Amino acid sequence: MNTTEIFLIAMLIIFSLPWLVWRVFNTDYFAPLVVVQIIMGILLGPGVLGKWSPEYYQFVFTPAVVQSLNGIAWWAVMLFVMIAGVELDLAQAWKHRRESGITAGLALGSPLLLGCGAALVLLQFPGWMGPLAQHWQFVLGIGMACAVTALPILILLMEKLEILRHPLGQRILRYASLDDIAIWGVLALILMDWSRIGKQVVFLIAFVLLGWGFRRLMAWLQERDRWYVALIWLAACGFGADWAGLHYMVGAFLAGAIMDAHWFDQDRLDQLRHHVLLVMMPVFFLSTGLRTNWAVGGAEVFAAAALLLFVSVAGKLIGVRIAGRVLGWGPGEASVIGWLLQTKALIMIIFANILLDKQVITSETFTALLLMAVASTMLTVPVVAPRMSAHR
Repeated sequence: MNTTEIFLIAMLIIFSLPWLVWRVFNTDYFAPLVVVQIIMGILLGPGVLGKWSPEYYQFVFTPAVVQSLNGIAWWAVMLFVMIAGVELDLAQAWKHRRESGITAGLALGSPLLLGCGAALVLLQFPGWMGPLAQHWQFVLGIGMACAVTALPILILLMEKLEILRHPLGQRILRYASLDDIAIWGVLALILMDWSRIGKQVVFLIAFVLLGWGFRRLMAWLQERDRWYVALIWLAACGFGADWAGLHYMVGAFLAGAIMDAHWFDQDRLDQLRHHVLLVMMPVFFLSTGLRTNWAVGGAEVFAAAALLLFVSVAGKLIGVRIAGRVLGWGPGEASVIGWLLQTKALIMIIFANILLDKQVITSETFTALLLMAVASTMLTVPVVAPRMSAHR
């Protein structure tokens, strides 16, 4: 078979298997389709399919096919991260700055500290820290991975729970938006390359100057043109950030964060997010699964994942509970908000991909983080739904 035919076989597997598992086993309550796709990406990777059937794995996932899949995955995740940036509602966060600042700060800080503690534990054993990382980068990277809230997946889960447009849902979005900014800011700090500091300064200056012109242009354009110009801006920011040694996904987030959501029709923006998830992101999940590794040992990877899951969930719940006491929330609110904010899924997987690309973590650490992200997301709806019923 030629490369095109093998590529289409890979696409057939990527889209058919997760959908069949999701539909036949009716997993939507505890594992939405996006989570099933992530799990199938892991199963189709070298750690499972590659060990169970190496001949089949090597036949389908040839270097040429993997490179083609990676190209789709890069653009898919750039679109997804840009949309997450657009959806940040900083005006509302500023309007309710005391409540939002206290809650977002505690919801981020508590799991960050516990996650840094877990990273220090992992440092006592070989095979977890990447070859190009300094100790502080590894510790801060793992800590922030434990503190991440996946804003786009949070939106999907709150839609499922029918609270997205309610006051509680809007509050949770404000908290997650502030944490999202902190997450990407810390990531930029971790990725700062002092040998390329000149390029990074040039990129940031160019981003500020061109961003000013871009905002004036977007305000002047009609909406139908804004969608196309936004894609041009996305490609330019991604290139600039990667050229400067940050990462193309940092550029994608900055490209979206500088845009105003009201420039776009909200329904069309929601549709774009759903379509990217439907049409392109499954390729990213498979591409992510191909990077998993169990070389340290399956038991050790699962133990690391369990530790990271515990500190991320416990840290988020502790931080939000403290915020609830300070702000005088009603009974049950802190529990619901804490469990929703601990949702990891895509943003943490994207975050971990960047750390792996920059060799801050090893593929074994990446696998543990991926398992933690899947487990945390699968816990959310089954835990929150009964609490929402009681709350109502």
